[in-house]
Parts: sequence; C-alpha cells; structure tokens
Amino acid sequence: MGLSSAPVSSLCLILATLCAAALACSSHYEYAIEEFCLAKFKLDMEALDQGHWCSWEDTVESYGELTNCTFLVALKMNCFWPNRLVDEFFIRVHRHYFQDCSLSGRLLHDPPNRILGPFIIVPILVTLLMTALVVWRSKRSEGIV
Repeated sequence: MGLSSAPVSSLCLILATLCAAALACSSHYEYAIEEFCLAKFKLDMEALDQGHWCSWEDTVESYGELTNCTFLVALKMNCFWPNRLVDEFFIRVHRHYFQDCSLSGRLLHDPPNRILGPFIIVPILVTLLMTALVVWRSKRSEGIV
C-alpha cells in the first residue's frame, strides 16, 4: 500500500510549521526572557542577602516567578516550553546564583567535634576491644585439647 500525496504533504506542512515556530522564536524569545523575567529575578536576588541565596525557603518564590515568567513569555510568543533556550537560560541562572549550593539547598559543613568525635572514637575502641578479646581467647584455649 502506498501513501497518498495528501497525507504526506500535510505531514510535511505540519513539520515545517512546527520547525519554523521553534526556530522563529529563538532570538526574540531569548531576548524577552532576559529582559522581562531575568530582570525581576535579579532585583529579587539583589534584595536578598547573598548568604541566603542557597536557602530554598528564601528563594522559592522568586525562582517560581522566574519559571512561570519563562512559560508565560513562551505561551505569548507561541514557542514551545520547555525548550533548549529555557534549559540554557536556567543553566546560566544556576551557574551565577546557585553554583555554591548543595543539592539540599544548604552549604555543607563538618559537624561539631562533640558530634563527630564519638563516630570516630567508638569504632576504634570496639576494634581494639575485639582484638584484645580474640587474643585473650586464643591464649586461653591453648591449654584445652
């Protein structure tokens, strides 16, 4: 069975339209999210102390607004969302604002010595005690046949 030329040409027209829509919004969409979305996010982040940038509780509202803004701009410009430009945009945002943050949203620090100490000392003492117990048992059983 062969395909008729009508469905094939319709499919080509749809693909061409989708590709044109995706390519046409690239430079304009990128400019729009930089000017409208990132500008507000920058102001919000500047108002926040840099030490709080890694606190999810402090940045979740601004980050959510940034995400919604990129979506709304894409919707108004008939662009797909998410797309490659949005991914690259958020990678740049993360590299600038959140590069020193851990996955949990807090900077990692060593625990205080009063907490860390027992986790070091107890295994060492248990190892020494077990070694002494094995040596003592082996000496004790030498006389038993």
